[in-house]
Order: sequence, then C-alpha cells, then structure tokens
Amino acid sequence: MEECISVFDMLKIGVGPSSSHTLGPWRAAERFLSEIREMGIFDTVERVKVDLYGSLSLTGKGHATDLAVMLGLSGQDPEYIPVENISGIIKNIENNNEIVLGNEKTIAFSFLMDIVFHKDFLPFHANGLKFTAYYGDAGYESTFYSIGGGFVVKEDRPNAKAKEAIKCSFPYPIQKADELLAYCSDLGKSISEVVYENEKSMRSESDIDHELMRIWNTMLECMYIGCHSEGILPGGLNVRRRAFDMHQNLIGLSNYETPQQWLETIRKTEVKFRSILKWVSCFALAVNEVNASLGRVVTAPTNGSAGVIPAVLMYYMVIENHTANEEHIKKFLMVAGEIGSIFKKGSTISAAMGGCQAEIGVSSAMAAGALTELLGGTPEQVLMAAEIAMEHHLGLTCDPIGGLVQIPCIERNTMGAIKAINAAELALETDAKNAKVPLDKVVDTMWQTAKDMNAKYKETSEGGLAIAVNMADC
Repeated sequence: MEECISVFDMLKIGVGPSSSHTLGPWRAAERFLSEIREMGIFDTVERVKVDLYGSLSLTGKGHATDLAVMLGLSGQDPEYIPVENISGIIKNIENNNEIVLGNEKTIAFSFLMDIVFHKDFLPFHANGLKFTAYYGDAGYESTFYSIGGGFVVKEDRPNAKAKEAIKCSFPYPIQKADELLAYCSDLGKSISEVVYENEKSMRSESDIDHELMRIWNTMLECMYIGCHSEGILPGGLNVRRRAFDMHQNLIGLSNYETPQQWLETIRKTEVKFRSILKWVSCFALAVNEVNASLGRVVTAPTNGSAGVIPAVLMYYMVIENHTANEEHIKKFLMVAGEIGSIFKKGSTISAAMGGCQAEIGVSSAMAAGALTELLGGTPEQVLMAAEIAMEHHLGLTCDPIGGLVQIPCIERNTMGAIKAINAAELALETDAKNAKVPLDKVVDTMWQTAKDMNAKYKETSEGGLAIAVNMADC
C-alpha cells in the first residue's frame, strides 16, 4: 500500500509550545504506557526513567519536553486535558517526587533524576527519547523518535523511516504534487474534492465534517484567547504579549461575548491595507502567544508554526468573504492538509531535521494553496501558490533564543501568513503554464537544503539568534 497521510494527521489538536518537542514526546509516553500494559508488566513497574537526546535535550527545557513526558506518563491526553490543570499536575510530581503512572498507580519519580538530558544525538533522528521501566530485577527499554508535527516512530518498526510511513488504501494515493494534479484533471475535481474522497475511505462524511469544524473552532478559540490575554509569556525571556494591545487598537470598544460574535464584529471594521496587515499579524501573534503559554492550539503542521493557517483562514473570513461558511472552512483545511502531507512525504516538517523552513515555510505553503482555492484558483494555481510561498522560505534556520518557542518564532508566524496571502495573489494573476518551478521541485530542493544545513541551525539553540542574544539581555 502507498504512504497515506490524512488531513487529521497534519492538523492535530494539542498543547504548546512545540509539536516535535512537546506533543511528540507526550504521545511517545502514552505509547510507552501501552507497551508495558500489553507486556503485562504495568502493575509491577516500580520506577520509570526517561532519557532525552539531541535536539530534545538541547532545547527540551525551553520546549517543555520534560513536562510533556511527565504529563504523558501520568495518563493525560494533550487533546483533551484542561490546560488549567497542567501546572497542578506538574507541581504535585515535583513536590511529592512521585507520579501517578497512567493515572492508575503511584510510583516514585524524581523529575530531577529520572529525566536525563543527553547532548549527543541518536543516529536515526535528531529527536530521540528512551523510556525505561524497572520492575523487580528486570528492566524494559523502548526508544521513540519525535519526527515533527507530533508524529512519533520507532526505528525497529517494519518500514520505519525518519519521515514516517503511514500505510492505508486511499482511492487516490498521493505522494507528489504531480499525482494530485493528475487526479484533479482526470476526475474533473478540485483539490479539496479529491482530498475529501480520500478521507471518506477512512471516516464517514459526518465524522469528517465534525472533525474539520472542531479543528477550526479550536483555531478560532485560540485566536480569541490570544487577542484577549495580556501580560508576560513564561520562560524567562520576559516577552510581552503583543496581540492584546494590537487587537485593542484595531477593534476599540466593540461589544461581543463569543468567538463567533467577535468574528462578526471584525467584519464590520474599516478595511485598509495597513489594517489588514495588522489584523493578519494580530491573529498569528495571538495563536503563538497561546502556544508559548502551554495553551491549546492546532498543530498546523507544527506548533511552532500554528499561527499561519488560522491567521490566513481568518483573513479570508473577515476581509475577503463576509459570507464565508463551513464549506469554505472545510475546503481550506483539506487543501492545507494535503499540501502539508506532500511536504512531509517528500521532505520534512521537523525543524530539528530541516530548520524553520520545515515549519513556517511549510505552513505558509499550506495556507497559500488553501487560500488560492477559496479565491477561485485552479488546482495548478493552488500548487503554484504553495511553491511560491516555500520558495521564499528556503534555508530559513531554526534558532530559538533560550530554546523557547518565542523569539523569533512568534513573529515568524506573522511573516509566514503575509507571505502566504501574497503568494496566493501572485499565483492567481499568473498562467500556471508559465510556472518555472513545479511544487515537487521545491519540495526536493527543501529536503536537499535541509540535509546541507549546519546542525547548529536545526533547533539546537547553538547558532544564529540563539547565541547572538543571551537570556540575560532579555
């Protein structure tokens, strides 16, 4: 069977600040619990140790990797845990030196001794972590790799590879952009329609529609929370939230009580070019400020780039089309998800493997293509927009100051969103037959660039701004 990636694999609901360093390790901990249950040793486990390697170690503290594995071992689900409960769970573990394993049995656990940070890299992938369960005189080890976007693999799994392989039987399997275009041409369908047919092979139409809207409502709520929260972001950089002030300056004293009412209120605001830039930036800032605060976001395709897609979709709904409805939302998300999957299959969405081009670059390409379809673009123009957006992110490094997903990560989401809109407009004004660079070529180029990039610019905080600016300077 072909490698198949669902829209819901690319757009996951979870907790910030990082999909590869928070959500991935969290999911790995859940899988480890499943393994020791299946082996029948869960009830006899007396201690668990976690070893973090490579990028997970170098930027793990800033990305809350240690907190994520503790929450995962505690049996909490990142998709549904009330975010206000997170600090209390962590404090109990730290204060009592014990953890409620799988939310079922209490064992001794020292967050200082039982989570070990190793600077060396495991050969399979830059984000490696090993769990060890001790029971009686025996121990059980299991190693996982968080490969970006919340995806987790094991090296010893059949056909495993660092870019993940999900096997299924889509009626229209797609590995490359050219294959997607061929289906659109042969079937006379748009990209979103082809994607919908594939999704229907896995889920009912009602489930697809419900989950797509749940993703959007999570995005909308995230933007709403970010625009109405002020203060300083956690982590020690003393970064002041900016979405709140920007939002207040844009919307004034308007009255509303829900995220949907808020959306309708924004539609009534004055539309000028500078105002549009500010609104789009505000939406993107809001999401990634929530992400930096361990809030609930949608991985799109990563947490560090979670603001681009909702900002561009919100732009369409409040600026471009005041009658936009659920059908527009679902089309946008399906196109975005499919474009993201093409990058994942042909390159990477892991900053630890490819730098920030793998996060902001991919998210900008996803948003550009999705917006182009909503604006009436052909499938060729959709993929052209995605190519344009990525072409102008090639080589973008990942150099978070202090290992925190704050500087320059939050601002980069605003840049990615604006570039996506610009890429869509360029594609719509171009005959796709005249395109010089097909999307598949830029995907290949991105992967080659990722392989050529110096390791210190791949989410290690050992190069770029991460060493040019000290925590003390902040």
